[in-house]
Parts: sequence; C-alpha cells; structure tokens
Amino acid sequence: PSASCRSRVAGSGAKRGALMTRFGGDDANSFRPPTMWPAAPAAMVVERLVSEVMTSPVRQLASDSPLQQAVQLLSEHHISGLAVVDASGALGGELSEQDLMVRESGFHTGPYVLLLDAVIYLRNPLNWDKEVHQVLGSTVADVMTRQAHTCPADLPLPAAARLLHEGNTQRLFVLDAERHPVGVLTRGDVVRALAAAG
Repeated sequence: PSASCRSRVAGSGAKRGALMTRFGGDDANSFRPPTMWPAAPAAMVVERLVSEVMTSPVRQLASDSPLQQAVQLLSEHHISGLAVVDASGALGGELSEQDLMVRESGFHTGPYVLLLDAVIYLRNPLNWDKEVHQVLGSTVADVMTRQAHTCPADLPLPAAARLLHEGNTQRLFVLDAERHPVGVLTRGDVVRALAAAG
C-alpha cells in the first residue's frame, strides 16, 4: 500500500483505540454502550403523598345540622360531598348529593353533571322549593352515609388512587390520628397531580 493509505489506516486505528479506552476497554470484547437513564416524571408521581395533593380545608358540618344547610353548602361550593363530624370534630360519616335523593328524603335533585370533582346542577338547588320543604325538619344524621371512605395523609398517591377505584367513590376524607378531617382527596385531585407531573 501507498504511504497515504498506511497513514489513513493508522489514523483510524488510533481513533478506534481512543474510543475503546473512553468506554472502559482496549479491545472489541470490552466495548459497552453508554448507560441510558430512566425517565424521571413517573417516579416523581409515585413518590408523592396524599398530603401533597389533597384539598384543604374540608367542607364539613355537624350531624345534627338541617338538610337545608347541607344543600346550601353543596350548591355554594360546587362540590359533591361533605364531611359529617361529631361533637369532638371526629368524622362520623359523609353526606353526598346521592344521599339527598329519593331514597331517604322523597325529593329529586334534578339533572346535574360531574366535571372531575365539581358538581354542576342544571337546575338551581336553592329553587327546589316544595321538595326541599318536605325535608326541612330532617337532619343530616337521618340521611348521611356512616361508612365514609378515608385514608391517612402519609399514604402514597398510587395507593390512594387504588382506594378510590376499588371503593367506587368520588372522594377520600384524609384523617389525622384523632380521626379529625384534615383534607379530602378527590378523583379530580389525582388527575390534576398526574397532569402537573406530565
């Protein structure tokens, strides 16, 4: 071969040797490709706790409150459920818009749609007039669901999402050691957390 060919071959060999040395070897058998790092966002979502995502403070009322007060709270804050607490402030149950339907009270709330965790009534609840008056003498305790879905504040978000799904519920009330509501985690809160991490 000519001198120029020998020079090109030697040059390519030197470059190959430098490449092998860079990746930790001096022959073809020791060559290893660079490490690929895993994507971070998914891990960040898994590591979040309920306390970081929940809504606080909790809309709540006493079990002896009149149903009209519950109707007003649901309407004013565009929510689908309330925490019901006893005299010590501990959770005693929950009151949802479903509890206010025909089963117990004899009136129908009218059509509504759910947008994430917000309730949009297609008929003003404050104008239920005759139907609401039928239950003005009743209290929240007469209608509420006593077995509320709950979780602790330090529960990982994926575990809380499973509770929401398996319990077929719109919300989890977040309790402290004394069973006082400190927050509420809704399906909408989980969706927003996933969207923020994406």
